[in-house]
Amino acid sequence: MHPYIFPSSFLFLVILIFTLGHLPTSLCQVDSQYEACNKRFRCSNFPILDYPFWGGDRPAYCGHPDFQLSCQGNVTFINMTSRQYRVLGVDARSQLITVAREDLWNSTCPSVFYNTDLDYRIFEHPSGDQNLTLLYDCNTGLGQQYKFACEVNGTSRDSYFLTRALLAPNLPLLSCSQTIRVPINGTSVQSLTSPTSTEDDLKEVLKAGFGLNWDANDDDCNACARSGGRCGFNSSTSSLACYCIDRPYPSLCNVTASTNGKQSKSSSKTLPIVLSVVGAIVAIIAIGWSVFFCRQRRKQRIAQSATLIEIKDLQTTPSAKSLTTTTSTHFTKSIPSYPSSGFESGKGSTYFGVQVFNYRELEEATDNFNPSRELGDGGFGTVYYGTLQDGRVVAVKRLYENNFKRVEQFMNEVEILTKLNHKNLVKLYGCTSKRSRDLILVYEYIPNGTVADHLHGKQANSGLLSWSVRLKIAIETAEALAYLHVSGIIHRDVKSNNILLDNSFCVKVADFGLSRLNPNNATHVSTAPQGTPGYVDPEYYKLFQLTDKSDVYSFGVVLVELISSLPALDTSRDRFDINLASMAISKIQNQTINELIDRRLGFESNTSVEKMTTLVAELAFRCLQEEKDLRPTMQEVVETLKGIQYEDSDVQKTGVLDIVAEEVAPLKGKGGSFSPDSVADKWISNSTSIHSEEIMVTY
Repeated sequence: MHPYIFPSSFLFLVILIFTLGHLPTSLCQVDSQYEACNKRFRCSNFPILDYPFWGGDRPAYCGHPDFQLSCQGNVTFINMTSRQYRVLGVDARSQLITVAREDLWNSTCPSVFYNTDLDYRIFEHPSGDQNLTLLYDCNTGLGQQYKFACEVNGTSRDSYFLTRALLAPNLPLLSCSQTIRVPINGTSVQSLTSPTSTEDDLKEVLKAGFGLNWDANDDDCNACARSGGRCGFNSSTSSLACYCIDRPYPSLCNVTASTNGKQSKSSSKTLPIVLSVVGAIVAIIAIGWSVFFCRQRRKQRIAQSATLIEIKDLQTTPSAKSLTTTTSTHFTKSIPSYPSSGFESGKGSTYFGVQVFNYRELEEATDNFNPSRELGDGGFGTVYYGTLQDGRVVAVKRLYENNFKRVEQFMNEVEILTKLNHKNLVKLYGCTSKRSRDLILVYEYIPNGTVADHLHGKQANSGLLSWSVRLKIAIETAEALAYLHVSGIIHRDVKSNNILLDNSFCVKVADFGLSRLNPNNATHVSTAPQGTPGYVDPEYYKLFQLTDKSDVYSFGVVLVELISSLPALDTSRDRFDINLASMAISKIQNQTINELIDRRLGFESNTSVEKMTTLVAELAFRCLQEEKDLRPTMQEVVETLKGIQYEDSDVQKTGVLDIVAEEVAPLKGKGGSFSPDSVADKWISNSTSIHSEEIMVTY
C-alpha cells in the first residue's frame, strides 16, 4: 500500500470502529416481527395466506386471534371459538372463507352435541345461507323422510335433518333429546328439501360446508402493506399493528406521530441515531475510496506495462497487429481498466464473428453520445440512436462500467447472439473491443417501441394493439423462445420491455445479457436468481435451479399482460393484486376472468374474442404454475397459441388445452371450460432486476 495512504486509512478505520460501536444494535437488524410476518402460511396445495391468518411459521402476533390455522397432513384447519373446522377454501379479495365442521365430516353422529356458534362481530354468513337442524334420539318421527341413523348412548334411535322450510310445520311431531344447528350453503338447500332426500345427500351437504365473510381491519391492512409494512395484531390494544422494516407502527410505515403541532419525543430521539449513521457512512465511503485509489494505482501500473509491451510488440513484430484483431473465443478473466489507445481494433476485426467497431466511429455515429439521441436508460447502460458511416441506422448501447461483471455480460450477449438466426430475435451488428474505453454493443434499430410501451406505457392509448395483433405478438414471441430452447439457451429475462416491435408489429426479442447456455443432458443450471420482479419463476427463486420452464413462467406473465393491458407489478393496486401473476391465478380460479381482461378488446361484445382470450388465460394459468413440471414446454405453448388463432382446428385445441383438475384447478365458465433491452423509438424501462441478493434497475 502507498505509504501516504496508510495513516489516513488507519485513522478512518479507528473512526469507523468507534462509530459502529456506539450505534444501536437495532439499526443493524431488520425488525424481527417484520421478518416473521413476511412469512406466509403454507399447507400442501392450499393457497398461501397472510393476514389475518396465522399459524405454522407465522407467530400469533402476525394475525387476528380468531384466524389460527394448522396443517395436519394435507388438510388445513381453523380454530374458531375453541372448535376445529376444516378449511375448504379462502378468497382473500372478497374476504370469504369456506369451512366445514370436522366432527361432522365423516359421520353424521358427533360425539359431542353443540350448535355452530361463531363470533359474529367478525364473521357473518353470506346471503342465502341458512341453518340445517339435526335432531337426535327422537321418540316419534316422520317415517322414512329426512331420516338418518345415529347411536345415542349405545342405542340406535331415529334422527332427522330439517331445513328452515320444513322445520316449522313438522317440529310438533317430534320429541328428540338432542338438537344442533349447522349452517349450510344456500345452493345446497334444494338437495335436502325433496321428499326423496337421503342420508347420503345429508353427508354431501355437510362436506360442502358453509361460507363466512370476515371483517378483520383488512382495509387498514391494505394501507399498511402499500406503505411497505406487514400486517399483524396488537393484543394490548386489540387493533391492527403495522410491522415495518425498522419497527412497528400503529397504521403506516414511516409515519411520525404529532401532538398539538409539536413533534413527538420519538422523533427527537432519532437525531443522535441519524448523526451516528451519517458518521458511519462517511467513514465507510472514505475507507472505500482509499482502497479503490490504491487498487486503481496498481491497475494503472499493470495497464501501462501491458500497453508498453503491446506497443513494443507492434513495433517489432510485423504480424503482431493482425494477431490483436483476429477472432477471439474467450475474454480474459483479468480485466483492468485499459485506457483508450490508437491500437484499438477496427473494422477488420471480429469477436465471435461479428464486427468490432472503433470507439471513435461510434462517437461519430451518435454525435459524441449526444444526450438528445438517447433512446433509453437502464441499469446496465444507456442506448443511443446512431447512423454508421455505411448508412445503417443502429441502436448503440454503452455499458456503464468496464469491470469484470459488465465484460462477462457483454461477452455473454455477443456470444449468444452470434449463434442465433431467427426472424423474431434482435440482430447484433457488432461491438467494441474489450480494450475499448467503453464496452459498446451495436444492434439493428427497431422503431416501434416495446410491447410494454403499447400495453401500459407511453403508447397505451394509441389503440394499435387489437386482439389479433396481440395474439400475433404472443405467437411470434413464443416461437422465438422455443427456438432459443431448442438451441440450448435460456433467456432468463423474458418480459414485455424486452419484446420489441417494428412498424409492422413484428416481434424482436431482445436483451440476452442474463441468458445462459443449458448444457446438453442437464436438467437445470444452478445459478443465483436473476431477472425482473414480477416475472421471475418462483421455483427458480426458491431452489436456484434455472431451467427452460423458467422462461415459460415469465412468458405466462407476458400473456396475462397481453389480455389485461396491466403491468406485471403495480404497488398502487390492492395488496393481493400487486403481483399480476397472483392476481390472474386468483381470478381464473374464482371464475372472474371478466375482471382481468381489458374491456377494450371486446370481451363482452365479441364472442370470438371472448372465447380466444379465455383460452389464452387458461394457457397463461398453466404457464404460471408454481411447480415447473406442471407447466407446458415452449413448443407446446406455440402449438396451443396457433390452435387458438386458427379456431377451426378444434381437435388440436382440445388436445393441448385439456387441464387435469387434480393438477391445476381448471378455468370454468366461459367457452365451456373454465438488450438492446429495448431497441425502440424510446427505449425506456422502469422495471427492476433481481441480481443475487440485490435489487437493481435493469434495461
